Amino acid sequence: MQQGNAIEVKNITKKFKVYYDKGSQLKERLLFKNRNRYEERKVLNDISFDVKKGEAIGLIGHNGCGKSTTLKLLTRIIYPDSGSIEMTGRVSSLIELGAGFHPDMSGRENIYTNAAIFGLTKKEINARIDDIIAFSELEEFIDNPVRTYSSGMYMRLAFSVAINVDADILMIDEILAVGDAAFQAKCFNRLRKIKAEGTTIVIVSHSLGQIEQICDRSIWIHNGEIREEGEPRRVHMDYMDYMGQKQQEVAERERARQEEKNKKEEQMQAVPKESESPAVEPDTSAEKDILIDDVAEPVNQTADTGQPEKESKKRWGNKKAQIERVSMLDKDGNEKMVFATGEKVQIRVDYKVNEKVVNAVFGIGIFRIDGVQCYGTNTRVDKLDEYDLENGGITICDISQLNLIAGKYTLDVAIECDNGIPVDYFREVCTFEMYSPIPDVGVARMNHEWVFRKEG
Repeated sequence: MQQGNAIEVKNITKKFKVYYDKGSQLKERLLFKNRNRYEERKVLNDISFDVKKGEAIGLIGHNGCGKSTTLKLLTRIIYPDSGSIEMTGRVSSLIELGAGFHPDMSGRENIYTNAAIFGLTKKEINARIDDIIAFSELEEFIDNPVRTYSSGMYMRLAFSVAINVDADILMIDEILAVGDAAFQAKCFNRLRKIKAEGTTIVIVSHSLGQIEQICDRSIWIHNGEIREEGEPRRVHMDYMDYMGQKQQEVAERERARQEEKNKKEEQMQAVPKESESPAVEPDTSAEKDILIDDVAEPVNQTADTGQPEKESKKRWGNKKAQIERVSMLDKDGNEKMVFATGEKVQIRVDYKVNEKVVNAVFGIGIFRIDGVQCYGTNTRVDKLDEYDLENGGITICDISQLNLIAGKYTLDVAIECDNGIPVDYFREVCTFEMYSPIPDVGVARMNHEWVFRKEG
C-alpha cells in the first residue's frame, strides 16, 4: 500500500446470480431443472479508489447502484470476483442494524459478544463497558433481552459498541437515519470527534446533508461504476441534477398514464345509452393540452352540467376568457415538472378570449401537496397597468429563483376582472416537484449567511 493510505480498492468486480424460480429442495432441483434458470447481474464493474488515513468519504448513488455491496466488500462480508482490497488497521462496521446481536441475550451480554467480534479482549471490554452503556442511554434496559428493544434502542446499542472499539477504520451503512433527533446529534458530534482523532470513516447514505457535515469527499457510484468523485457539495449537485432528470422522467410517465386514463374515461362517458340518440362526433381539430381538459363552466350554471363533480369544484368562472394551457419551463425554455430549489422557473399561461374582458388580472398560487399555501400573487398586487383582453394570447410569470424546499406542490392559475370577479379560476392545474441536496425545514429557503464575532 502507498504510504498514507488506509484503504486501497483496485479494479473490483462483483457479480451475483439472480434465480428466476430456484427449487428449495433437492427433489425439486432434480425434477424441475428448468426452474434453476438465472441471470448474472454485474453489480460492480472495475471500480478503484483510495482512502487516506483520517479521511471521511461518502458513497452515494441511487438504489441498487452498488454502494452497500462496496461496503460489504470492504468489511469482507463478501469477496470480489476480481480485483483487490487492501486495508490497514482495526475495522469497525455498522453494516446492518443490530447485526451480531442475539435476541435472547441481554444488552450487556450482547456488548461483550459484539465487541469481541470487533477484536476487543475481555479486559478491554471491561474497561469500556460503562462508557458504551452511558453513550447508549440504555442504563435501565441494559440487562433486558434485546428482543424487547425497539429499533431505535437497537441502533443506540450497536452504534455505541462500534464507536468504542478504537477502530482505525469505521464503516457505516444508512443507520444514522434511525433514532430521535437528540441521539442523531449526539452521534454526529461523536463522529466528528472520532474523525478529528484520525479515524478513517466510510459512510453509505441517501442523506446528502449528513455526508456533507462529516465527509471530505463523496464518491458517486452509478450502475456499478464510479461516475464522479470530489468535494461533496459539488458532486451532490451533479447527482441531484441527475436524480431530478429521473424524477422528471417518472413524472412524464405518470402524466402520460393519467392522460391515457382520462381519455378512456371520456370515451366511456361519450358512449350513448340505449335510450339515448347517438352522440355527435366531437370536434378534435383544436389542440388541447394534456394537463387541462376544457371543463370550465359558469359559476351560475345548473347542476345538470354533464361535468364530473370533482372537476367542477376545481374550476369556475364566467368563461369570458379560458385558460387553455399551463406549462412550467426551466431557464432554457424546456417544459418540466421537477425543479431544483433556487432554479429559475417560468409559468406560461396560454388563454383564449370568448368575450372582451375589461381590467383583466392574472394570478398564480403555489400550494404544498398537503394544502398549505406557500405563495400567491397577481398582476394587481404587483401593480401592473390594467389592460383588457380582446384576443387570445400568452402570459408568463417569470420567477428568477423558486426557493421552495424539496417536496411536491400544486399550482393554481386564475384570470379575474374588475374587483375580483372570476373569469377562469383553475385549482391544482398541475403538480410539480422540487429537489435539493440541503435538508431544509419549513416551506421555503431564505437567502442567508452566518457572521461570527468574538468579543474583545
